[in-house]
Amino acid sequence: MNPDRIVVRFDQGQVAEQVEGPVRRIVGFVKARNMLALFDAADLEANPRSAKAGPVTDAIIESIVETPDTFPFKTKGVLVGASDYEKLERNRYELNFENTRIEGILDGGHNMLAIGSHIVRLATGNPKLKMPRWPDFKAAWVKNRDLITTLKESTAEDGGDGMLNFLVPLEILVPSDLDDPEVMNEFSSSLLDICAARNNNVELRAETRSNQKGFYEELRAFLPPEISERVEWKTNDGGDIRVRDLIALAWIPLSVVDLPEDEDGRQVEAPVPQNIYRNKGECVKLFDRLMSSPAVSKQTGGEYKHELHNTQVGSALELAAQIPLLYDRIYRIFPDTYNDGTGRFGGLAVVKPAKDMRSKPTTHFTDQPVNFSYPDGLIMPLVYGLKSLIERGPEGRLRWKADPYQFLDECFPAIVKKYRVIMDAFRADPQKIGKNEGSYDLVIDAFETELLKRSAAAA
Repeated sequence: MNPDRIVVRFDQGQVAEQVEGPVRRIVGFVKARNMLALFDAADLEANPRSAKAGPVTDAIIESIVETPDTFPFKTKGVLVGASDYEKLERNRYELNFENTRIEGILDGGHNMLAIGSHIVRLATGNPKLKMPRWPDFKAAWVKNRDLITTLKESTAEDGGDGMLNFLVPLEILVPSDLDDPEVMNEFSSSLLDICAARNNNVELRAETRSNQKGFYEELRAFLPPEISERVEWKTNDGGDIRVRDLIALAWIPLSVVDLPEDEDGRQVEAPVPQNIYRNKGECVKLFDRLMSSPAVSKQTGGEYKHELHNTQVGSALELAAQIPLLYDRIYRIFPDTYNDGTGRFGGLAVVKPAKDMRSKPTTHFTDQPVNFSYPDGLIMPLVYGLKSLIERGPEGRLRWKADPYQFLDECFPAIVKKYRVIMDAFRADPQKIGKNEGSYDLVIDAFETELLKRSAAAA
């Protein structure tokens, strides 16, 4: 378990303090040997991006090895945030990370990964030890902590030639007044904006920022574990499903919600149907506006993290968690339904039969084997048609009008038969089909027609 209280010692005469508004900035140089406690505590949860090894970390390690004297001037170093601290003697500061969701390493994750990996390799004597991502490094750090301690003890505190005596720029942000509740709240609320501004060397994606605010927590909780575990909720954390794909699909049920005004008093509007396919970035931005609305979520305890309190939006996200499963079902059954005994689906220019592929195709979200690989533009209007199966219940919560799986079993052939008009009109061009508003109108009409037929038959 990571310690929540550590002591950091700055190098002699290499520390300064600055205060502005709710933030006290403590900045200076720290020897690598005096950062070990920070590595023990760090988990990068507060950093909007996770770190992974690559050319950047390789260049950092090379700089440490080749030019240790000038290394601290070549890097921004590491930025740390803590809501509680105590100034000790001899340039030492005790930091208390009370809430690791927003406190800890705010910027410099790649520096931490590179420096930490370098230390582990020195301690183990294995220069080729691979630690591709932050969790891999942390596992290696914990496993070899005794060797790291031995390496530190063999490095003189005041010597200049020790392997862990190279300097690292360290900046610590703490509240300017620990006794003022207003300052404490303002300090916590400012941390995400500071993160975003400091991470400006690579654009902080909108979905990464939304994840840090807690906007994806409900959807993550509703998703089946086998899907949620594969999602890249924040940049570089290793998932193979893009979170923007999920958010775009989430607008299918969210477009049925009574959308409120955002935090700036502007009406939130659902994206046009075709943007769920062609402009997922806009879907993410609109989702951020929706979730930021005071009518939908609120900050928790002065933090920048938000908690959902809108029942209707919550019910929409519960249905949204089922859409990826239905998407994969449609992807799997569409070829055979389209063929209708003709076998012509495999002959479409954009379709690749599995038998002709070296790497066998699978569904996007559930990784199930399929007989064909094809662009999702061919079926996105059909997936959007699921909106027709959603209604508001007596208390405003969203629910299915009909079981979607049973509906697809019974009605999908008739819907696809009408959909062939679109396929033929655009010569099965997925770009034209997915971006054309008429494709979605036709499918919605087809879904609603089948619903009426089912209701009439049951009456």
